[in-house]
This record gives sequence, structure tokens and C-alpha cells, in this order.
Amino acid sequence: MSAAEVERELTTTISLGVRPVVDGQVNLDTLIQSLDTENQSVVAQVLAATEPTALLLVLKGAGRGNRFMVNKTGTTIGRAVDSGIFLDDVTVSRKHATINFDRGFTFTDAGSLNGSYLNNERASTALLKSGDEIQIGKFHLVFISNKSSSTNSQSDNK
Repeated sequence: MSAAEVERELTTTISLGVRPVVDGQVNLDTLIQSLDTENQSVVAQVLAATEPTALLLVLKGAGRGNRFMVNKTGTTIGRAVDSGIFLDDVTVSRKHATINFDRGFTFTDAGSLNGSYLNNERASTALLKSGDEIQIGKFHLVFISNKSSSTNSQSDNK
């Protein structure tokens, strides 16, 4: 193997093939209607909450169907066991991303090797809105919130 091939081999990242799961508000409504009664109840509670509250629902990946609550204090996402949202897969960095609240929920990639995708576009920072799809490694999560932007997400692509 030549030196160039060795260098390329060492810097190659895993290509996961991004595919859409949720496509905007219309499909979000359809998704909510397709949930079981318990999950519909949780979504209703999130949407009715007075404090800034969000829900991440795993649509694809290990733990499909799991849900994670996020409040105004925010959370961390990663493979580290002390992450607020623990995603156990080698395609996820130990400290992969964060979600914080300041007038709206903001997603920030923490410089992860494989990156993060918001609605099928690589993003380093983005203002989240209900119905946004976040892909971290093999995981596809849908974001639902009572205090999210009503306009399209503004992402800062790498």
C-alpha cells in the first residue's frame, strides 16, 4: 500500500447513508397519529407543558421507540455513560452533541468524527423545530417540542 493509500485509509470515516425518516410537519402529524396510546399521551404532555420541554423519539437504531425528555437545562448526547442521552453504538462519539435552550432549542455537534445530520444535511449548529430529524450515527431521532421555532431550521453546515 502506498503512503497516500495508507493516509486515506487512516482518515476515512464511516459512511452511513443518510435517508429521510420524517419530512416536515405533515409527516410529523402522521407519525404522532401512528404512535401507541402511551406515546401519544407523552407527546400531548410535551406540547401542553408550560416550561420549555422537548422529546426525542428514536425512529431507527438500537432502542427504536425509546424516548428522551429534554428540558430548558439542556442535555448531552453521546456514547459516554454519563451522557444525558446515551446512544450505545461505535458510530456515536463519546461526546457527540448537545441540545441547549435559549429562546429555542439549539442542536450543536461537539466536533464528532462522523458528524451529525439535521434533516439529511450535515450540521454543526441548528435551531430545532418540531418534526426535525436528527441523525447521529445509526440513530434517527425525531424532535418534538412545545417551544420550538415555527420556521424552518437554520443550520450552519460544515
